[in-house]
Amino acid sequence: MGNTKFTPFGLCVKKKLLDFGMTQKELEEEVAKRTGLFVDAGYMYKILTGQREAPKITQAIREVLELSEQDQHSTT
Repeated sequence: MGNTKFTPFGLCVKKKLLDFGMTQKELEEEVAKRTGLFVDAGYMYKILTGQREAPKITQAIREVLELSEQDQHSTT
């Protein structure tokens, strides 16, 4: 992982996963099912650390974890 840090959005996602008792793998599978797009741990990490923008996947994450715009702060 190096020195890359999670964005506010990434931290919010991690907190919600804990709140929901859900694993990142389960989130990846649900997002892939909803979007039809490929999502794995590496891709999810890039989204949560701001290295990659993926609006469709980010929106699906918000829906699965019931994140509002206020909850997520920022995607970058």
